[in-house]
Amino acid sequence: MSLKTECQARVARFQEQLQKKDLDGALFIYPIDVYYFAATRQNSTLWIPAQGEPILLVRKSFARAQQEACIADIRPFPRSKEFASLFEGQQNIGMTFDVVPVQQFNYYNKLLPGRNLVDISSLNRSLRAVKSSWELDRLRYAGQQLSQVFAMVPDFLRPGMREVDLAAEFESRLRKIGGEGYVRMRAYNQELFMGLAVSGASGNSAGFFDGAVTGRGMSEASPHGASAAEIAAGQPILLDYTGVFNGYIIDMTRMFVCGELSEKLLNAFAVSCQIQEAIVSRLKPGVICSELFALAAQMAEDAGLADYFMGTPGENARFVGHGVGLELDEMPVLAQGFDQPLIAGQTIAIEPKFAFPDLGPVGIENTFAVTETGGEKLTPIADDLVHIPV
Repeated sequence: MSLKTECQARVARFQEQLQKKDLDGALFIYPIDVYYFAATRQNSTLWIPAQGEPILLVRKSFARAQQEACIADIRPFPRSKEFASLFEGQQNIGMTFDVVPVQQFNYYNKLLPGRNLVDISSLNRSLRAVKSSWELDRLRYAGQQLSQVFAMVPDFLRPGMREVDLAAEFESRLRKIGGEGYVRMRAYNQELFMGLAVSGASGNSAGFFDGAVTGRGMSEASPHGASAAEIAAGQPILLDYTGVFNGYIIDMTRMFVCGELSEKLLNAFAVSCQIQEAIVSRLKPGVICSELFALAAQMAEDAGLADYFMGTPGENARFVGHGVGLELDEMPVLAQGFDQPLIAGQTIAIEPKFAFPDLGPVGIENTFAVTETGGEKLTPIADDLVHIPV
């Protein structure tokens, strides 16, 4: 299937949903949403009518949008009066309120007086959560590429190096094989620089990031990820990285140690792998997402590790898996209260982790596709703890 055919299929599926919601069409201004339907990230507004052909209105770069976009009707962004004329007879218009700033909402509301602007955030995210075979192929490729870099870690990880040096070595290799680095996140106030390399108690630094492990970072302005702390023998070393290729994000975590880990950490790592295995066997259509989180939490409690599950006590994240795709925080989420059933083709990063205040974090993470027989692993490298000689 060509990219053009893929985009046409996406538009057709979306138009079916618009018709079911009695909407006349939808305006997309958020770059990655425009890319999903139009195959270009240029500064554009995309109009998808409930019936008929989409129109891409480009601010910059019009020339590149013409080269890239899978939309037949591409025009320069018009003046205000001309813009309004495109929507004669269109009353109920969808927009993604989850990412549209108030200023932009007011701007389009002014351009389209008398129209009813309706939130289609859930509709859009639900559509994008289910990946086509074309998308799954790109996620498999991203998983293969990122796994290559993880396999190189024993070549450069040494005790005494700083976390940031380990991160730099990893990120350099990832970039050299084509990693794009753009880790797009939809949630407000979340950001990430490629991934994180943390060790020991430094990895347990509290922070804004909505995950089990945050890291100290390099300053108060970037309080996430690797720091200047030195890696010592016997410390858990956690590398949690994304691989971004062709816009698609894969997410995985592996554990390393220079020498040997304590029995407490080894036990927690084993429980992480057991939780992952239990969830993956249940990644089938119809299984309820919140029930998978409950299963993981119960397994952590049964192992006597509930206080440390998905973060240090008081800093625990409230999920054990999250959707990935063109963004790191796609649907679905394996979390309490997310009572939606899984659908074949969804892709989810499963990341059971434990964080001990004085010892550091341990855990595992892989990205899987939901299938009729359980999760298909898209990050093809062994989950084993890797020992580095000292």
